[in-house]
Amino acid sequence: MKFGLFMMPLHPPRRSYADSYDRDIELIVQADQLGYTEAWIGEHITETWENAPVPELLMAKALALTENIVMATGVTMLPLHHPVDTAHRIAMLDHMARGRIYWGIGFRSLPTDLQLYGIDYDTMDDVREQGREALEVILGLWAAEDGHFGFEGKYYQVHAPEQSVELGRRLYFKPFQQPHPPIGVAASTPNTESIRMAGERGWIPMSNLPDRFIPDLWRIVEEGAASTGKPADRSELRLGREIYVGETPESAREEARIVLGQPFDEHQWKNRKAGGILGYLKDDPSMADEDVDVDYMIENVWIVGDPSECAEKIHQTYEETGGFGTLLNTTQDPDDHTLVQRSQRLLMEQVGPKVEGLK
Repeated sequence: MKFGLFMMPLHPPRRSYADSYDRDIELIVQADQLGYTEAWIGEHITETWENAPVPELLMAKALALTENIVMATGVTMLPLHHPVDTAHRIAMLDHMARGRIYWGIGFRSLPTDLQLYGIDYDTMDDVREQGREALEVILGLWAAEDGHFGFEGKYYQVHAPEQSVELGRRLYFKPFQQPHPPIGVAASTPNTESIRMAGERGWIPMSNLPDRFIPDLWRIVEEGAASTGKPADRSELRLGREIYVGETPESAREEARIVLGQPFDEHQWKNRKAGGILGYLKDDPSMADEDVDVDYMIENVWIVGDPSECAEKIHQTYEETGGFGTLLNTTQDPDDHTLVQRSQRLLMEQVGPKVEGLK
């Protein structure tokens, strides 16, 4: 099993942006030194707790300060950006990284993000349609031969200029990795059709849904793979989880109430309820929303404990989900930054050896 980071990133709005990004970079550098294999950086424009509107900038700085860890967008919200701009931005970053990046993609975004960008839609299906069209343009630009490309769609009309030999101008820019960086597709809701695309195209499937949803998601991946004659490899599956490793079971829970509990109480609980997805966290659908509290999350959803207990919970997650290749540790930002740094180190050094047989 491999370990990576999922960095929304989560930061309390009282933290300055500069300090927030410095803390993120410190965690990525430490993760690289410890042997974490990858770090996925989220993108939101109007979400004050998840304040990385341009994750590629954070990735670029982290790439310059690390040696091995693969940096990834987690994810690029395709409807928010013109596909010509996205194609060139990701391709240029791929060259700067000399191929040490993945490209995570998403087909929707927060309603407030869409409003800011002036995107009109009747349903989220319209937004997904625009995102899929943007993806088609991006992949088409990257695959274009001899500078020839044309696309006439519902949302985008893109045509490469005629080549000017005298001035040296044409469509020419392609990624460092060919035909493109490995692509990740995230599933944040059960039975999402987006994850089928991962199977159809041989891309990286990802999810942070609780264990019980993963077997059905994987079946969708397998169905997509079968439809195009591609193998579905569980070692490519990434699972995102909130993890806190303490030195003892008691101290782990006490510290997790701060490290994981404060952002859950102040941000995530309200967001999940407003989005109608709080129920995904309930073992029993009849539970009251108010019963989904920090103590419930510690004992039933998050991976919290000393190294032995966390290893046992990871084994349990592996069995209940049917297996996966990489566990992504969701980063946090409590006032005492050393708590997260210590947990990150304990996960790799003391939990990792106890789960290395999971493949």
